[in-house]
Amino acid sequence: MLRWSAVLVVVLAVGVGALFGARLDRDPSLVSTPLIGQPASERTVPYLEQDGSLSLEDFRGQVVVVNFWASWCVACREEHPALTAASAAYREAGVEFIGVVYQDRTPNAVGFLDEMGRGEDFRYVTDPESRLAIDFGVFGVPETFFIDETGKIAAKITGASTLPLLSGVLDEMLAGRTPAPSTNTGPVQEAPDQQ
Repeated sequence: MLRWSAVLVVVLAVGVGALFGARLDRDPSLVSTPLIGQPASERTVPYLEQDGSLSLEDFRGQVVVVNFWASWCVACREEHPALTAASAAYREAGVEFIGVVYQDRTPNAVGFLDEMGRGEDFRYVTDPESRLAIDFGVFGVPETFFIDETGKIAAKITGASTLPLLSGVLDEMLAGRTPAPSTNTGPVQEAPDQQ
């Protein structure tokens, strides 16, 4: 009986590992969320590297990209160049980019930006007690939300964003269309204390 129990545990462990491993190669994609069409949070959050705070309400009338990220997130490193490139490419169109530090220490987040670079017009903020993340229903990072000119959530990407995916969503929004979600989701990483 003990031998069969041990075999069962090994089979279950291999099965669970295969299930999680199969998700690692998935592309990030637009996903459906009950938040689409709902007003974005108006919560005020402090800037990461300067005095003052930011509220998404201040950007009403503009398209806004809100990216939740952390220094400990592997996929956040992967997507960072795409986000900074999109920020530069859509600056003239008036698109605002906001990076929200998710469950991370300020020195670590600043170190990440020192190493990886900062988007020229990117605004980086912290999220004390993860209140903004809760408002957006963030499960893990990276997750990227798109807010339309009326202040409503128009789209969401789970997993590491790519420049073609970001550009596709923004082009649709700037043309006055709503991006259509796809069925696949990219992997997100939970905070280290939750794993």
